[in-house]
Amino acid sequence: MIALAEAQARLIALAVPVSSENVALALANGRWLAADVIAKRTRPARDLSAMDGYALRALTGRSQWRVVGESAAGSPFSGAIGTDEAVRISTGAALPDGADTILIQENTTRTGDALVQSAGVPPLCGQHVRALGSDFSAGTVLISAGSRLNPAKIALAAMAGHGALPVCRRVKVAMLSTGNELVAPGSATDDDHIPATNALMVMAMLDGWPVEMIDGGIIADDLDTLTAAIAACRDADIIVTSGGASVGDHDLVRPALIAAGASLDFWKVAMRPGKPVMSGRLGQSLVLGLPGNPVSAFVTATLLLKPAIAALGGASDPMPQVQTAILGAPLPPVTARTDHIRGRFENNRVIPVGWDDSSALRGLSEAALLIVRPASSPAANIDDFVQFIALT
Repeated sequence: MIALAEAQARLIALAVPVSSENVALALANGRWLAADVIAKRTRPARDLSAMDGYALRALTGRSQWRVVGESAAGSPFSGAIGTDEAVRISTGAALPDGADTILIQENTTRTGDALVQSAGVPPLCGQHVRALGSDFSAGTVLISAGSRLNPAKIALAAMAGHGALPVCRRVKVAMLSTGNELVAPGSATDDDHIPATNALMVMAMLDGWPVEMIDGGIIADDLDTLTAAIAACRDADIIVTSGGASVGDHDLVRPALIAAGASLDFWKVAMRPGKPVMSGRLGQSLVLGLPGNPVSAFVTATLLLKPAIAALGGASDPMPQVQTAILGAPLPPVTARTDHIRGRFENNRVIPVGWDDSSALRGLSEAALLIVRPASSPAANIDDFVQFIALT
């Protein structure tokens, strides 16, 4: 067995990012950037008002002005103002030449063109002004390559002058479920068969990700059939199998991968749950064999599959974020494998949800996080700090 951190590093090293394409901003959400986003314009392009009120010159002691015009967003005042003049201004409108501050509407009284400050101290220079270039300037790198686009980053790119961006294309993920005991979800079952859950689960975990899912269906425990099914997925960027990854007589994924021409990098990881997980390459495709037990499949998909897809998709930091919280229940010592305990928050502390067996879906369904317990950790007590990974 190899350590989980080593398995993650080796898997990421095998994941060569896919090619890029230009897509419209409206289609770019969730994609990873293939190049830096550089501002094409300066924002604000002029000094702008941050409030509704009056633009004027800040002169200590002055409290009366004459209103000489108006500036609205998109319709600026034409000309300059004198020391005793003011311009009615709206939020987002350009300051007229000569103005350097905003007197907010609530602090004024206006009679015709006569403006009087009605409250507070005289306005200070720069008050309520969005200065030229205070957000960003042309030529600034706003978003780095490898970042994942979200609504705020898309809005920033649009404001910076972009209508489309170079992103990594969608990752093609082929999913194969193996096992004679599996039947399609919703089908009648007897005591010897179970519904196939892992493919549905993994596809749901990747919902909203920039992937193209290829469901290879349920494959029988037959070496030739499984070998042919794996070989048929060569066009995928990553081939994911579920089940058959252990060392029993009917665990055929490893020999089928070898028969299909794959080179394997590792096939046992010191983690719990999820020890029987394997990785390698088949031609241009990355290969990842997940365990058949549903909880083991979920944990390995969280810690290995999702980072691999993120790396293929161009992510600069594909690893799941590890956070720290206070423990709300005692935990036993850990053996030689890194443990991942299904947990949730209760009273601002993390606690296990119970149902610790690697096939117990009920406990997994109630979990909001994985409590990470490094290999050989001593027992943990209430109020100890522990690491966790949020499940999203």
